[in-house]
Amino acid sequence: MKKKIGLLVTGGLLLGSTAHAQTPTVETLSISMDMVWIMVGALLVFFMHAGFAMLESGFTRSKNSLNILMKNILTISIGSVLYLIVGYAVMFGSSAGGIIGTEGFLLAGHEGEIGFFVFQAMFAATCATIISGAVAERMKLGSYVLLTIAMTAFIYPVVGHWVWGDGWLGSLGFTDFAGSTVVHLTGALGALVAVRFLGARIGKYSNGKVNVIAGHNIPLGALGVFILWFGWFGFNGGSTLAADPELIPHVVTTTLLSASGGVIASALYSKLRYKRIDATLTLNGALAGLVGITAGTGDVSPIGALIIGLIAGVILVEAVSFIDRVLKLDDPVGAIAVHGVCGIWGTLAVGLFSTSTGLFYGEGFGQLGIQAIGVIAVMAWTIGSVGIFLYLVTRVSKIRVSKEEEIAGLDFAEHGSSAYELKESVFSDNNSSTPEFGTGLVHRLNNLGTKPKAKQV
Repeated sequence: MKKKIGLLVTGGLLLGSTAHAQTPTVETLSISMDMVWIMVGALLVFFMHAGFAMLESGFTRSKNSLNILMKNILTISIGSVLYLIVGYAVMFGSSAGGIIGTEGFLLAGHEGEIGFFVFQAMFAATCATIISGAVAERMKLGSYVLLTIAMTAFIYPVVGHWVWGDGWLGSLGFTDFAGSTVVHLTGALGALVAVRFLGARIGKYSNGKVNVIAGHNIPLGALGVFILWFGWFGFNGGSTLAADPELIPHVVTTTLLSASGGVIASALYSKLRYKRIDATLTLNGALAGLVGITAGTGDVSPIGALIIGLIAGVILVEAVSFIDRVLKLDDPVGAIAVHGVCGIWGTLAVGLFSTSTGLFYGEGFGQLGIQAIGVIAVMAWTIGSVGIFLYLVTRVSKIRVSKEEEIAGLDFAEHGSSAYELKESVFSDNNSSTPEFGTGLVHRLNNLGTKPKAKQV
């Protein structure tokens, strides 16, 4: 990754020096195409945040929809600013012992990397927003914002430096093409720790039973899945960091096939396990396949990608059940299973299916062992750092809303409003100009068979 950044910087300087040239050269055209492709990828990843917002709000109750929308739009905004101020420097600045970057704050000295910064800022925000769905319906907005600041400014960038910024894991040979571990596992581990601190939603577990708290709008959640799938082509494809005519089609193909395999496997396996095709598990199956292929999308064959996705779909169904029923971690959208468990699978799958270093291609266990070391290291760092951070925050104030606020819904408790006004517009007659026979549905039903009174002259 660091070598690619160097090429981008050199290309940017060359492009700037020839900006006023009469005739573009093959080299300047190639540099321009590379940068345009990276920007297209960045915009697609930005659009993924709309997908997260739709999925999370659809898979949860309507009384919390506005709160979820606010968390998602605040995440991308705060994350971008914090990543500019400090996160990019920690991730891609000059390395101190392969552990952390030490320069480049506010992009000082890295102005030529501004295009790459935008692309990476989208990734940082994606990592943080994974937490949003897992803590939905019970975490204070202020506490979530504090955690977002910690994730985008420091916790995530340290992991990124280890793998993509001349860090020790990258030097060891750890491979994560677009972030199964760097982005998805890191975000999921942050979510896991936060959920453990928060506890379950009211009514989720009672008398030893696990109660289903259904989402209010599964079609909206499905729209979110399709948006995420679409954006993922930029997430993985943009990570080529070049308009490579061979690598980009390959990455798009493996991304498509793994996601498709995840859908098929989760649908069939849920049918086998629960005697019916579960809609939410099948929708999440697409994301399981996408997370699973993200680490090796440029290194595995199309058939290997399909197998990775099929296995990810089965893993997802079992992981959701295990996390919910055994660990008693209340994750309304399945983020820990999708991004965490499938992120681990996708990272380890590189050691099996990589056509250049994988076990199944006769290259031994070396790559698989390196991938396992990377997973363990990221787990230790993220769980430890997020745990310490939230412990300190909880010493100062509570991070969970009150029981009364949770029952009423975070829309009203946190924002004094609600996402849906259907009840007020349909069932009330506040806008009626004739109080005796209003336009509200309730009033009309109560006055069936009556005639409006004549107006007095």
